[in-house]
Amino acid sequence: MKGKLVVCATPIGNLGDMSQRAISTLTEAHVIACEDTRRTRKLLTHFGIQPRELLVYNDANERRQHGKLLDRIRQGATVVLVSDAGMPGLSDPGYRLVAACGEEGFEVTVVPGPNAAISALAISGLPPARFVFEGFLPRKSAERRRRIEELKDDERTLVLYEAPHRVAATLDDLAEILGPRPAAVARELTKMHEEVLRGTLEELAKSARELAPRGEIVLVIEGTRQGRAEVEPAELASRARALMDGGVDRKDALSQVARESGMPRRAVFEALLDDR
Repeated sequence: MKGKLVVCATPIGNLGDMSQRAISTLTEAHVIACEDTRRTRKLLTHFGIQPRELLVYNDANERRQHGKLLDRIRQGATVVLVSDAGMPGLSDPGYRLVAACGEEGFEVTVVPGPNAAISALAISGLPPARFVFEGFLPRKSAERRRRIEELKDDERTLVLYEAPHRVAATLDDLAEILGPRPAAVARELTKMHEEVLRGTLEELAKSARELAPRGEIVLVIEGTRQGRAEVEPAELASRARALMDGGVDRKDALSQVARESGMPRRAVFEALLDDR
């Protein structure tokens, strides 16, 4: 008997999104490899599935379990890979297991289903034809800002995951480096408190600072616009100074000029410094 690996999507929140094929696949599996047995067991119990073997496979134990899973497939087992939610392999070590199975010549099949990144892109109202999934940005501010700098000239719509306690800081960095681009914050997709906020990065950053969003969060950001005419630094400085001379706070003046010109707020700030 030949073994195989099945990459199986599970709901991202609403259990009603579980497909009949996913239920059958998990029921027939010899081994279910999951990130967290508590989360997966809750899912299995809801659908009355009694797993033959439930094995943890995540970032912490990947090296130890990797060989064990390959051995089980060599022995003829059907191993089903799931994540805590959505499609395995996007923000977990699953893709390395898939690659190893390919090298070994094992059969690898997929049971498609819900995915937070694609779902958020679909309802963001931003261009979906060409996009890039960046996953989670670095946690440390300096590393995060460097990565955003590397992404700022990408014309594709950008899709990110972010933790609720970091989303305000991340949006602040995105707004400063990318400028007043249209964006969306999608949270708790398919769940009771599903919400999508749309606006410029600066507006969304302000909202996140005032009322920290909770739950699972996806950020969708418009790519850089082709052919956008850049405003000269002297013109940026002149506009900002005119607003400040009229009594507008410097911070608000920088934001207004950035929004009207389509230039990053930081570019306006630097133009002011150079214009002294």
